[in-house]
Amino acid sequence: MKYHAVLFDADGTLFDFHRAESYALEEAFRELGLTFSPEYRDPYEQINREVWRLFERGELSSVELRVLRFERFLEKIGADVDAEAMSASYLSWLARAEFLLDGALQLVESLAGKVKLAIVTNGLKDVQRGRFGRSPIRSHFDSIVISEEVGVQKPDPAIFVHALESLDHEDKGSVLMVGDSLTSDIQGGVNFGIDTCWFNPAGNDLPESPTPSHVIGRLEELLPVCMGSDGENAK
Repeated sequence: MKYHAVLFDADGTLFDFHRAESYALEEAFRELGLTFSPEYRDPYEQINREVWRLFERGELSSVELRVLRFERFLEKIGADVDAEAMSASYLSWLARAEFLLDGALQLVESLAGKVKLAIVTNGLKDVQRGRFGRSPIRSHFDSIVISEEVGVQKPDPAIFVHALESLDHEDKGSVLMVGDSLTSDIQGGVNFGIDTCWFNPAGNDLPESPTPSHVIGRLEELLPVCMGSDGENAK
């Protein structure tokens, strides 16, 4: 194997976050006695992305993030609902939404026992622990590193220090970070000085910066990358 430790992002890489987000949002509306409209999904997703970018830049705490996104969203759709109540309901349903992307379980099963495996996520601890605990992939991972628990988030290199320490792995040259986010996963791996693999199922253009070491469009393409037999190297 070319890589002896593989760090995975969670949402959008192994877990189907779009599906989970839609599920949790709809269930939160139902629980609070509100009528849900499919038209609410797009504005929520846009606002959520904007607020998470603020969090990644260190401009928001995880506590502020939880409520701010719903304050903005509820104002956007003109709903007179308490943002904290909506946030609490949404997060409780999100913690139950352990939907995996196609090929995720098979990929992890193929790598387990051959390389050290860790999830490195910027997600919220109460959500992520709940989802991971329900997922069949949990037993295959040696470590779960959640930003809210360690006090630092991707793309800060310090979270990768936590990840390698949790795996008892020191050789950065044999580590691969896999994720769908250029700004947190790929930039974080570049900042830390490890190889990166951009999961790009939409086929978006390769950016000038940050430059991933590898690009894949399907999860099953990662196995040859880890073995060192891929032909899709971005460097």
